[in-house]
Amino acid sequence: MAIKSKKVKTSSRDRVKHRIRKRITGSEARPRLTVFKSVQHTYAQLVDDITGVTLLSASTLDKDVVARISSINVEEAPSKAKSKKSVAAARAVGLVLAERCKSKNISAVVFDRNGFVYHGRISAVADGAREGGLQF
Repeated sequence: MAIKSKKVKTSSRDRVKHRIRKRITGSEARPRLTVFKSVQHTYAQLVDDITGVTLLSASTLDKDVVARISSINVEEAPSKAKSKKSVAAARAVGLVLAERCKSKNISAVVFDRNGFVYHGRISAVADGAREGGLQF
């Protein structure tokens, strides 16, 4: 009598994430901008996949981002909330990351939505990075 192996469940986001990562890689000249959102915070980082190094990062935990959240004006947002989990906070993450990229002379990136739908906070990070001068 054979013992059945346990099936491993993976979430649909993980499956989409792996499909995306098969096609997208970041280099030193054009690093990968990956975005992660948790229930309370939004994180973004630039990764050089060839050497396996994180070049820059920004999140709603940073003091620069928290100071910038109140100055962001998001017209299309359904809520004008200034919390750390709002669309305005995500746009502030993109802007701060773009400023840090300018200081390291990085102007072009590859966007990795990390399996999340390109909507809400994910698109706000992308819009903020574009507004800050990054090219996708």
